[in-house]
Amino acid sequence: QVPLVESGGGSVQAGGSLRLSCAPSGYSIRSVCMGWFRQAPGKEREGLAGIDRRGSTVYADSVKGRFTISQDSANNTLYLQMNNLKAEDTAMYYCASDGRTYGSALSCLSRSRYMYWGQGTQVTVSS
Repeated sequence: QVPLVESGGGSVQAGGSLRLSCAPSGYSIRSVCMGWFRQAPGKEREGLAGIDRRGSTVYADSVKGRFTISQDSANNTLYLQMNNLKAEDTAMYYCASDGRTYGSALSCLSRSRYMYWGQGTQVTVSS
């Protein structure tokens, strides 16, 4: 029932790295944008990184230079490489697909454009 499935989360010491993966659950989803978001308890879901069909990427200022979004077209898997992790990165991480076939004025970091979400994978960073 969940259209996207994340994996790769876990516990890591500050300064360490994790690589998150996201793949469709049994089927492919067409999209203009795919993205990574995170949400801590009591907080709003925050856009971290987005990638469009042409491979153009956009990042939140808080993760620029540390996180890299990429997509493997051969297996339709989305990745988020996270380096130099900090305690404030602790959150549930979600991948998303907008399910669109046409573009829009909305940024690939905008929550409102996304239709399909994974169940989340927990990332915990110990300082």
